[in-house]
Amino acid sequence: MLLKTLKKLPLVIGVLALLASCNNESDTNTKSVQMAPVHVQINDFDISVQSMAPTRAAKPLAEYNKVDAITLAFYDGNTEVYKTTQYRESLGGGETFGEFDLSLPLGSYTMVALAYGFQLGDVLTLTSPTLAAYTGDHNRETFAVTQAVNITNTTAVNINATLNRIVAKLDVHSTDNRPAQASSIRVTFSGGSKSFNPTTGLAVVDAGFSNVVSISAAVGNVTNSGSYVFLATDEQTVDVTIEVLNSENTAIFTKQISDVPLKRNVTTILTGSMYTNNGNASFLINSGWGTETNINF
Repeated sequence: MLLKTLKKLPLVIGVLALLASCNNESDTNTKSVQMAPVHVQINDFDISVQSMAPTRAAKPLAEYNKVDAITLAFYDGNTEVYKTTQYRESLGGGETFGEFDLSLPLGSYTMVALAYGFQLGDVLTLTSPTLAAYTGDHNRETFAVTQAVNITNTTAVNINATLNRIVAKLDVHSTDNRPAQASSIRVTFSGGSKSFNPTTGLAVVDAGFSNVVSISAAVGNVTNSGSYVFLATDEQTVDVTIEVLNSENTAIFTKQISDVPLKRNVTTILTGSMYTNNGNASFLINSGWGTETNINF
């Protein structure tokens, strides 16, 4: 009979942290990450990068309300031994979001934990320690950690793990007001992916994808939309196409922005005129999560 041991796994999420890297390690480094001011002029693009803010301390997963689900799995090689998903809105009596009690046979395992935003219809498929993918319409804000776990006897073991954000985010803000015929915004990335390696936090493929977001702002108001992307490297430059779609999914506005800098754990913001034809239209890139970047063109 297989011996089992009870585990209590409080998983603590690192939020609002600007990480130097989310690669193949559990990064709990709290040193400041600094980037020197840089100014680059590329044709009609004006790009500036300002210093990054220091890394901030991790906080409990339950305190970060933008994460709604967490998937925990243990693998023996690529063989799945245990997997469960916990949803913030459907916890059982006595459960704490981000804490798990389970039993495992004696052995050596790779633990994978993924914490992410979730809405009805989203599907995140975890296949192995090196493959996961969003198979629905959207990527979500995603944090991950993998680590070795050795079960050598039946003594209870507590495992504490810090998850790092592994996505980059692109926000698109309009400076003009939404017309009645604008229903959604399609953002197409020339690189990046919806699938990723949980161990490295990097995209499995680098073919790009499109993300369609319904416009929630009322007609006559400015609009904001956000898209998450898994990058092939910690920092990646991609081309972005923005299309405003009507109710029949026909593009009524299209703009391509070349050489947009993206970085994991950083928000890049494109701000400009989207609903009017203006020869002097200007977009700004403005990074968040502790970083500011501006692009004028």
